Amino acid sequence: MSESLASDGPAARLTLVLVFKRPRPGYGKQRLAAEIGAEAACTLARHFLDCALEDLEHWAGPVVLAPASASDVAWAAQRLPRATVRVQAPGNLGERLVALDQDLRAAGHARLAFIGSDAPALGAGQIEGAAAALESHEVAIAPAADGGVVLMAARQSWPPLAGLPWSTAALGEALTARCAAAGLSIARLPGAADVDTAADLRVLAGDLRGDLRPARRALGRALETMGFGPGDVA
Repeated sequence: MSESLASDGPAARLTLVLVFKRPRPGYGKQRLAAEIGAEAACTLARHFLDCALEDLEHWAGPVVLAPASASDVAWAAQRLPRATVRVQAPGNLGERLVALDQDLRAAGHARLAFIGSDAPALGAGQIEGAAAALESHEVAIAPAADGGVVLMAARQSWPPLAGLPWSTAALGEALTARCAAAGLSIARLPGAADVDTAADLRVLAGDLRGDLRPARRALGRALETMGFGPGDVA
């Protein structure tokens, strides 16, 4: 799969925001670490982040890095010099996203798409699809295979998000319902698998087969080395 992100049109009007934690052993990806060990989970988390940075690097519009810790702002700026860096505010994920959304809109960003670093199978076409969807809808949502969300985009402020069931299989439906209750028009985009467990790694390896993007190829090799190729059996 060879994909390139659009250089003009709706993509140029969409700000792509990566919300992430800097990979460190024992910090983040706890469910995965419990199965494969903290060091292995951290190694893969670094590959996942590289994949997301690859998407931002080639995005036609503005890009923003939003690390979880203020201590990682300088590090984030070095990883992608063209990006604006905004540290996440305190609170649960919903509170942090709303605060970040408000901050960026106040700075002049009118259309915003949020992604994380745990869905390396997310394709350029899906991100471009979000940009195109906002031409005719107020919100665009790409679901995760497990019921969560891998991309959420809007051309106006989000309704309150703090009380949603973040990090659960109920998130996708709850987010859609919250937006519908607020009277927002919603575009439902093709989804992608995210990674929480060792079983997800085998699915991911299959999804990445034939993907020619360099960071995805490096991730595929790492998965094969660790024994998580699509044909491997636990």
